Amino acid sequence: MNSSELLAQARAALMASLHVELRPLIEERFARHAPSLLQRLHALYGSRAEFDSWFVQLMSTVAVFVAMRPAALRQLDLQRAAHPNWLTDQHMLGYSAYVDRFAGNLPGLEKRIDYLRELGVTYLHLLPFLKARDGDNDGGFAVADFDAIAPQLGSMADLHRLTDSLRQSGISLCADLILNHVADTHAWAQAAQRGEQAFQDYFHLFVDRTLPDQYETHVREIFPQAAPGNFTWSATMQRWVWTTFYSYQWDLNYANPAVFGSMASALLRLANHGIEIFRLDSTAFLWKRPGTDCMNQPETHAILQALRALVEIAAPAVLLKAEAIVPTGELPAYFGGDQAPGRECHIAYHSSLMAAGWAGIAEQSAALPRAVAESTPVLPSGCSWLTYVRCHDDIGWQVLRPDVATSGAGGEERLLRIAGFFDGARGNGFAAGASFQAENGQRLHGTNGMAAALTGYARAGTPTEQQAAEDRLILLYALAMGFGALPMIYMGDELALGNDESTETLAARSLDGRWLQRPPFDDRRFARRQTQGDPSASLFARMRRLIDVRQATPQFAADQPRTVLSLVHPTILALARGKRHCLLFNFSALQSTVDLTEFFDASLHCLNMIDGTSCDASAVQLAPYGTTWLAMQED
Repeated sequence: MNSSELLAQARAALMASLHVELRPLIEERFARHAPSLLQRLHALYGSRAEFDSWFVQLMSTVAVFVAMRPAALRQLDLQRAAHPNWLTDQHMLGYSAYVDRFAGNLPGLEKRIDYLRELGVTYLHLLPFLKARDGDNDGGFAVADFDAIAPQLGSMADLHRLTDSLRQSGISLCADLILNHVADTHAWAQAAQRGEQAFQDYFHLFVDRTLPDQYETHVREIFPQAAPGNFTWSATMQRWVWTTFYSYQWDLNYANPAVFGSMASALLRLANHGIEIFRLDSTAFLWKRPGTDCMNQPETHAILQALRALVEIAAPAVLLKAEAIVPTGELPAYFGGDQAPGRECHIAYHSSLMAAGWAGIAEQSAALPRAVAESTPVLPSGCSWLTYVRCHDDIGWQVLRPDVATSGAGGEERLLRIAGFFDGARGNGFAAGASFQAENGQRLHGTNGMAAALTGYARAGTPTEQQAAEDRLILLYALAMGFGALPMIYMGDELALGNDESTETLAARSLDGRWLQRPPFDDRRFARRQTQGDPSASLFARMRRLIDVRQATPQFAADQPRTVLSLVHPTILALARGKRHCLLFNFSALQSTVDLTEFFDASLHCLNMIDGTSCDASAVQLAPYGTTWLAMQED
């Protein structure tokens, strides 16, 4: 049938089981988003004989989730639709944590809500808390059941209570939806191992190494030390299984429409449990194409745009966040690109800016931060970058390869030097990090470590060195908070929480070095966060000041203009936010003086919004590793 007839049948299937009061609203959403949905899904699966009936059945399934959506979440859908740019507001502030490391379990997390409100948090990303496989599970990223909570963390009833409490406190819950793979113990994988063909079709299986070897010539190894190669032999099935990450994480076959339907259902079920934002994990890897690196393929974007259209129909309060750790130039596609601007993900990690900030400290230069800032594109309306300093993952320096190429000579050797600077076992500096997945010192590797360890807290032997560590950490967070994005704090960074060197996690770290930056929350530091003279309290107060100033300044919203100013100082990054605000970041250990009269009216004086002092625009002083947020004012 033609597209008009198919849409009519799909509409009828969607409306058939809905209460009469819901139909006008859902019909309006369907009319607006279903044509795009059909176009994307037809491009992916239209050649299949059963496509028409499958699409109609998909709409019948969506109707079930629409009908079951709780009244409070339907009201949230309406509120968010009435204020589509709520995401880009300057009040938005994220916080990321593991449930067990931060609060023990989901009920314990409710007791942390007052602290999150004290910080000003409006967005809480809880790292994987769904039921994962027993034993090795990649920190929960090997999901065994999308409809169950990890038993040690609580239950679905606990999740409901938590999302209700967070929503009443003005905090949106973000959860991981691992799109690329499931655990080998997931029901789909178990059915495949029993020989059920329908579920074997959920995965990429090969009877011999012919095709895997062809793919291996083009695809990269993610964990070359811990999990070399991209394929794992299953003795049970007598097949090779595509496993991009660990051997127990089986890549899903999105060329099979049943996989798309199953993952869309998982998303909508979780959305009805109160999850408002989904971190779509490993999005870059969804589609496999021979002769390519199997990353960022056009079909990947069709999948994500189709998921977005379904969300707009069934749960429009929900946001999608792309976890695509790729160079900045490849990220606009995850917002919809030129073909569908603003119709894919709402948020994407700005991993290049994060890595460039650390590179600036290592090189005592603003060259890479400036290059990344200059190459950052303007986003579609209602979309935002997510800016951050650290996270649960390693710092992947490879995202800076294009920026290194445009900002000076050195290439791979330059990135190797930067990575080596933060390796506490190799470097002689202040950083106490560790290399990650390095086969040898001649190949670029990631860096592990908490922000406090990488900025020098662990090796600070004097008050001066400790002050420098604090200044470096504030510098990086000031960049994340002032850049024009949704900034996110990683659990404990606000209290200078260091690496997890405990004997209890030694075994975990030996298998996966990223556990170094996953320490338990320190309740003693937490209790002293407002104790005058305490080192953690000093950092906490400065972080709170940054947050307060940002939230009080509309020009810091994610959708406000940002301009990189061309200063002559090689160590200083200068960003104008609007016409009357200037942010300065000194990446060196030397004090500097900056003349801003080339960019702002000389008759204006500069108010330092962070400490309340004033200065002349012709002679702005920047301390070592100093940051200054200036408001240009009339005398």
